[in-house]
Amino acid sequence: MRVRLGPAFGWLWTAHALSTYGTWIAFGAFPFLAIRELHASAFAVSLLEAAGLAVAAFAAVPLGPWVERRAKRPVMVAMDLVRFVAMASVPAAYALGLLSFGQLLVVSVVSGTAGIAFAAASGAYLKYLVDADRLLVANGRFEGTNWLATAAGPPLGGALVGLVGPVVTVAANAVGYLLSALAVLRVGGGDTATPRPRSTDLLSGWRHILHDRVLRRLFLNAMAVNGLIMATGPLLAVLLLGRYELPAWQYGLAFGVPALGGFAGARLSARLVARHGRPRVLTASGWLRSIFPLGLALTGPGIPGLLVVIVVETLVIASMGVFNPVGATERLLRTPADRAAQVISAWSISSRLAQAAFMVVWGVLATFTGPRAAIAVSGVLLLATPLLLPKRAHLPAPAPPG
Repeated sequence: MRVRLGPAFGWLWTAHALSTYGTWIAFGAFPFLAIRELHASAFAVSLLEAAGLAVAAFAAVPLGPWVERRAKRPVMVAMDLVRFVAMASVPAAYALGLLSFGQLLVVSVVSGTAGIAFAAASGAYLKYLVDADRLLVANGRFEGTNWLATAAGPPLGGALVGLVGPVVTVAANAVGYLLSALAVLRVGGGDTATPRPRSTDLLSGWRHILHDRVLRRLFLNAMAVNGLIMATGPLLAVLLLGRYELPAWQYGLAFGVPALGGFAGARLSARLVARHGRPRVLTASGWLRSIFPLGLALTGPGIPGLLVVIVVETLVIASMGVFNPVGATERLLRTPADRAAQVISAWSISSRLAQAAFMVVWGVLATFTGPRAAIAVSGVLLLATPLLLPKRAHLPAPAPPG
């Protein structure tokens, strides 16, 4: 039977879906603008992505305590409006002939920073809005939405860029944030804020994570796994689009189709936990998502190589679809309500910095060893990451608040 989480959650979920789909639809618009309209170099395009991640992460450090002290729905609305204005500035500048690479970089940083604050407020509000025994179902629905947007967004965005151009696509992304703000306003009901948090220290979120042995191990595992997996993305692009000259539509299939596995995994996560228990599902899915990526080292030219990528990525992402909502639920259950925003901010900031760092390191490694060898090194290192997962005996009881 489908679990009902109420109309308030429905509006929060709608806001999440609108902003997520808008982001993925406009996923390739900034690189397209940088290359085609501003004639940016390959290094500049890479800088646009890496610097956007890293600078936004640093800029978001003071936002955790700030979000904690405030009612969460106004914060979410404000962050959506900030992202709307930032994105809307791109078509406005283009129409006036003033668009520059610097503006794209600033917009990337501003929208990324606002996105971290929105996620922190949304996660803290979810803990307030949904009972603890239904958090897994709620997180599973968010996770499923993420993977559906990942599957559908880039192909839709590519078609939109082809039909109306990247500027209109960015404008559509801006409208998505505006609609998300309107959906948050419809949530209604109460809110949660901590006027006097136990700590306004900027490092409070990290301190709480490192103090709880389960959160600490989940955190270290997440940074290593996500960093190593994300590091192979640009290398696969070099292999498939460069060396093997895969058509763009086939390249889109290679990363769009597997996202459906993530949706399926997210839908199954609550049922698996109900049957096998949270500790066992977390451990099993954590191992599986670390075993399959080594298969990407077998990627070759033509249709066989494409099928290898699709099969391996589907298995990896399906495992992540199960693991992520269970891990997110464990994190919320082990975090007091007056520290939830700080913990989620710390987690998001660290994840973005780790991904940027791994991308840079693996880009250098691939320069000396070649893309396939660098992908293989990532796969071998991933085999050791499950050792960082919390021991099953430590999982059932969350640390007491306070």
